Formats: sequence, C-alpha cells, structure tokens
Amino acid sequence: MRRRDALLLLAAAPALPPFLVAPLAARAESLPRQAAASWPAALRLAERVRALDADGLDPAAYGLPTEAAIATDPQAAYSAIFRAAAAGMSDLLHGRVRVPPAGRVDIARDTAAVPLAPWIDQLAQAAEPAEVMERAALASPDTLPLRAALAEARAVVDRGGWASIPGTATIEPGSFDPVRIPALRARLQAEDPILAATPDEGASYGPNLLAAVRRWQAARGFEVDGRVGRISLTALNRPAEWRMNQLLAAMDMRRAAAARPSGRHIAVNIPDFHFKLFEGGQVALEMAVIVGRPGRPTPMLNATMTAVQFNPPWGVPMRNAREDLLPRLRRNPAAVAAQGFHFFRSVAGEMVEIDPTTVAWSAVDPQHFPYIIRQEAGDSSALGRIKFIMPNRDDIYLHDTPDRHYFNRPDRAFSSGCIRLARPLDLLAIALEGTPGWDRDRAIRAIDSRATSVTSLHRPIPVRLHYNTVVVEHGRVRMRPDIYGLDQAYAALLAAAPPRLASRG
Repeated sequence: MRRRDALLLLAAAPALPPFLVAPLAARAESLPRQAAASWPAALRLAERVRALDADGLDPAAYGLPTEAAIATDPQAAYSAIFRAAAAGMSDLLHGRVRVPPAGRVDIARDTAAVPLAPWIDQLAQAAEPAEVMERAALASPDTLPLRAALAEARAVVDRGGWASIPGTATIEPGSFDPVRIPALRARLQAEDPILAATPDEGASYGPNLLAAVRRWQAARGFEVDGRVGRISLTALNRPAEWRMNQLLAAMDMRRAAAARPSGRHIAVNIPDFHFKLFEGGQVALEMAVIVGRPGRPTPMLNATMTAVQFNPPWGVPMRNAREDLLPRLRRNPAAVAAQGFHFFRSVAGEMVEIDPTTVAWSAVDPQHFPYIIRQEAGDSSALGRIKFIMPNRDDIYLHDTPDRHYFNRPDRAFSSGCIRLARPLDLLAIALEGTPGWDRDRAIRAIDSRATSVTSLHRPIPVRLHYNTVVVEHGRVRMRPDIYGLDQAYAALLAAAPPRLASRG
C-alpha cells in the first residue's frame, strides 16, 4: 500500500468523527511508501469486516465494496477495504452509539484512554491488518464470552425464535394441561438441548420438564422452584430478539467504558438487585437490594452519600399517596393510620391534621389529591430505622425497610424508586468510619432511642446506580431481565446509527 493509497483511505474523511480527520491525514503523509499488506491480506481484512456481526456490529454500515466491485476494480477496492476497516475499528474501540440514551448517566466512555490514531497506523502498516482489527475487538472487556452468547442467541432468532405460552395462571410441577405444558416444553427446547434430548412427557409437567424449568430459572436469577408464574411467564414470552438485543447493547456499552473509581465507592446494579461497596479496588461489602418496580423505575445516577439519618420520618410523595395509599385508605383508613401515617390539609391557609376515618375516601379524586401525608418514625416506617442521604434531584436514597421478606426473592423490583438495603447496619458501620465520636455501638444506641437525628459523614462516599443486565463472571455470561427495557432502547439506537462511510459499490 503506497502513501497515495493511504491518502485514499481518507477520501471519505467527513464521514469519520471530525476530530480524527487531521491526525489521520498527518499519519497518512508519514506512512512508508511500501506498506506491508499484500492483496491477499487486504482480502482477509475484508472478510474480517464482514464478520463484524459477530461483534454486534452491522458490516453493511461501513461501505465495504461488494465482491463484484472488488473483482472489477481491485485498486479502488483496496483503498475502500481499508476505509471500511478504519470505520469499523473506530466502532470496535469507541462504541457505535456515541451519545447515550436520555437518562443513561451510567454509560460513560473515556475515548481519550483509547486513542484511535495508533490503531489506524497499525492497520495501514501491518502485514496482516485483519489481526489488528481482531485485537481492537478484544480490547473491549469480556468479548469472547459475549461473542459466544450472541452467536447462540442469534441462532435461536434465525431458527424463528419461539411461540408464546398462552394463559396467565401459574403452571405447577406435576400438573396436567394439553395446551400450556406442550407449549412450555416447546419454548424451552428452543434454548435447552438437554430437554430436547429427553423423552416427551406430553401434557404432564413431569421431571424432565421440571429440571429444564429449574435450569432456565437458575440461569436468569429467578427463584428456582419450578413454578412458572407471572414473572417467569413474562420472561419466557419475551421474543427471542429481546435476549439478542440485551447482548448487542452489552457489547457496545463496554467499549471505551470509563474506568471506575479506585477509592471507596458504592455501585448498585439495578437489574441485578445487587449492592457492592468497593475499597481499594476490592469488594468490601455486598448485599441484596430492592429497586424500583417497572412502573416506578429507579433512575440511573451518580451521587455522593453525605449523611445518615436515624429513625427517619417519611414525607409520602404525592404519587405514592395517590397510587399506593389511596386504595388502602378506601378499604381501611384506620389500619393505615395505625401504621403511623398522619394526614394534613390546608384550612384557611394553615396545615391542619385530620382524622382519616372521617374522610369519604371513595369520593377523593386521585388527580386532585388534597392531602399531605407523613409517616412517623417507627417499626412500621417505610424507611425502616436508617436512611442514607445522597443529595440528588430525583430524591433517591438508600434505606432500611420493615418488609424483610422481599429479600428472599431473586426478583426484587418492588420499591417506588429508592433502594432498600438487606444489611443497612453493615453499611452504617463502614459509612461512619472516621466520623468523630461514632462507632457501631453508638449507632445502635441512636437507633434504639427512636429519636430522629442526622449525622454527617466524615468521609462521603460516591454512589453509582447503574444498569447492566449482562454480567460476565469467570468467563461465563449471566443475564438478568431487562426490567425497564433500557437494553431494548439502546439496541434500537444501535440499529438506527447512520453508516460511518458511504458505500463505493
């Protein structure tokens, strides 16, 4: 490849990111007059571009010349292949979706840490430029296991996916149903070769199908009980493309991902329902959490935990009052009041407490809810005994909860947006480290006093709420449900991203 050919590589430079044009042009001028890539090596590079679908990218987006165009004008094709490879390598290293979806503050790229210019130099100078592209693909974490998982998911889609399982009632082990149980078996066979190799049990929910359901539930982090209820049915009836889109999004979001803080910080993975506190790069504390349900999603955010409140009261947000408490008040206002709720209404410009048993709640319009509700601190308080304050515009915080039974469930999207902690006392002990006069014993006394108080932390802790449904552990891919549909939204952006380079034939 001569220097003139390298300059031809930049002929479509306006389609590349503008900040690349000048640096790459300068490097093209300085390339040796005889580059190492032979014509057969260029053809192997073209094959590597065509294989970008294995990396979750669309090869058609990069203007690779057709085989007919290559045969007709090899000289022009040679340069076009390198243009396509340069554009594809840019996406392998920096991600194809350059602007994250709205609200995805958890997606942060550090493209400066992965400069493209040295990679473009290697591409132009290497004897085997396809190997350079492969190294670029492997620069992203977890590429190999994610490729394998994507290939499996795509194969299911290519086979036509699966039909849905009719009905909404729970399918119990040992039950008999001539319609739903064969449909359940067919659905699982699409992904489970072990089940496909076992004898068909017909309309009976027998041991072979039970083992397959349990395998499926374990792989997705559901309760492994063999009961196919609402949550399992919803996930089973997602189209095959849903899982493929999760993997496409996961691969692209990992590219040039910004490094995580090296110091103490908290990360909560929302769809994994999991909390981790890191210290010096190691996990110092982890626990289960309860997150916002799909109708009240927990927002992604970066905040700083600055204080802890003991025995917190709860000012009930208006949405919670209308949608959660009003139905309960219509059934039994005295029972609601017994849980420490107080009700206030403006009368002649002053807030006056009222008796909820005197209100005709059935006549209250939820769209014009006239009451302010506050729950006092106590054993029944929705916030439990501890609230960790981290100022943010969404008024999200981490807190204790009296509803401990939810932590026994593998699916834990039940809150109104805030994060409920399984082990708040363990976090409290770490958070108070270095705060003058405070230790675990004093914290326990503060809780037992039942008095509301706030203590600022001597060492504030950065907190990151993020969304990652595809986790790779020890080389194995573990997937959680896309509870808010954020992966599907990202995959739509990935598919809609415009071509990097216009096709030259």
